[in-house]
Amino acid sequence: MAKILVADDAMFMRNRTSRLLTANGYQVVEASNGEEAVRRYFEEKPDVVLMDITMPVLDGIEALKQLRAKDPGAKVVMVTALGQKSMVLEAIRAGARDFIVKPFEPERLLEAVKKQCQE
Repeated sequence: MAKILVADDAMFMRNRTSRLLTANGYQVVEASNGEEAVRRYFEEKPDVVLMDITMPVLDGIEALKQLRAKDPGAKVVMVTALGQKSMVLEAIRAGARDFIVKPFEPERLLEAVKKQCQE
């Protein structure tokens, strides 16, 4: 069973995403900001990270850069609100494997996670 780290400062988004992933056979760990996401990543060793771009303490792009600096193989899918195209491009340049736009379709999120788990 693949382990997914869901990093989002909005509790309702973490809950929604975690329920969807759990219902589809994934193990889920959560983080409420970028700093916590980096710490939990190295504690939990998830297979994939779903990382919100806009978070307090440490934003998703900086958290992504820290993860990739210490683990170049980290599989991170960025989750972004509509209209953050420049931030998505920065995240891709920093090593994000994919991105999902909120509000997301459940099938799109599951497809992105499954693809990363298979690589």
